[in-house]
Amino acid sequence: MTNDDLILQTITPVTHDLGGFKVHRTLPSRPRTMVGPFIFFDQMGPARLSVGEGIDVRPHPHINLATVTYLFEGAIAHRDSVGSVAVIEPGAVNLMTAGHGIVHSERSPSAERAVGPELSGIQTWLALPEADEEIDPAFEHVARADLPTVETAGARARVVMGSLWGVTAPTTTYAETIYADIVLDPGGSIPIDAAADERAIYIALGEATLDGMPLDPMTLYVLRPGIAATLRSATGARAMLCGGEAFTTPRHVWWNFVSSRQDRIAEAKRAWTAGEFAKVPGDDQEWIPIPAVPKTVSYP
Repeated sequence: MTNDDLILQTITPVTHDLGGFKVHRTLPSRPRTMVGPFIFFDQMGPARLSVGEGIDVRPHPHINLATVTYLFEGAIAHRDSVGSVAVIEPGAVNLMTAGHGIVHSERSPSAERAVGPELSGIQTWLALPEADEEIDPAFEHVARADLPTVETAGARARVVMGSLWGVTAPTTTYAETIYADIVLDPGGSIPIDAAADERAIYIALGEATLDGMPLDPMTLYVLRPGIAATLRSATGARAMLCGGEAFTTPRHVWWNFVSSRQDRIAEAKRAWTAGEFAKVPGDDQEWIPIPAVPKTVSYP
C-alpha cells in the first residue's frame, strides 16, 4: 500500500506565538475546513510558564459550535455565562456547547501559577448539525476515570468521544463523532479501523508511522475512507484520532463564531460589539474585543 492509498490530505499547522506558549493550528485551513464535525484543531504547548505567570484567556463568545478541551499536562480553570465553574486536568474532557450563544474564560488556577504552570493539550471545536445550532448553551465535564480506555500491543487509548475499539465514551455528541488520545510505548502499535466517514491522525508528541509511512509531528493526516491501518512507534508517541460523519452542508468560521449561515455570524459580531451577550459570573470585568482581522477563518 502506498502513501497515497493511505492519506487523502496532509495539513501542516499555522503556529501562533501567544507569548510564553505556542499554539499549532491545523483546522480550519485553506486546504480543508472540517474532518467530520471537527472544524478547529489546536495543539497548545507543550510549555512551562514562569512562576507567577499563567494563561489568561479573557471572556469571549461562541455560537453554533461545541468546544472540546483535553489536556496532557497542566490545568485550566473554566467559567462560563451559564454559571459553570470547573478545573480541567489531564485525561478529563470539558465539552462546552455554545448553541445560540455562550461566553467563557480560561485561566490558570492559582495553585498552578504558584509553581509555574505546565500547558500541553488539544482544544478542538465541533460544528453542530443545523438542527442543533441554536440549542440552549450547556457545559459538561467528564472526569478521567469516566472515560473508557483500551490497551493493546504496547499502546493505551482513552476514548474521549464516540465509540472506538469496542468501547463508548459517555461524553455527549450531536453528530457521529470519534475522538481518542493514543499513547504508544516504544515498539507499541494500535489498529486504526475504518468505521467513520472521515478520520484524521495527529501526532502531538514523539514519532510514529502508519503502515510504515512516517508521520510528521504537529501535522494532521486525513485518512482515505474505508482504509484500515496500524499506527506504530519505535521510540514512543502521543497521537489523537479524530473524525466522524461527513457534514453535507458547509460551515463558516470567523473568529470564535461558527455557523451554517454567514448572516448569523454577522449578527453575532454585532451582538458582541454591542455588549448583548450574557456575562460570565465571577469574571465579568474583562473581555476580548472583536478583532479587525481574526486569526481563525474559513476559506469558502
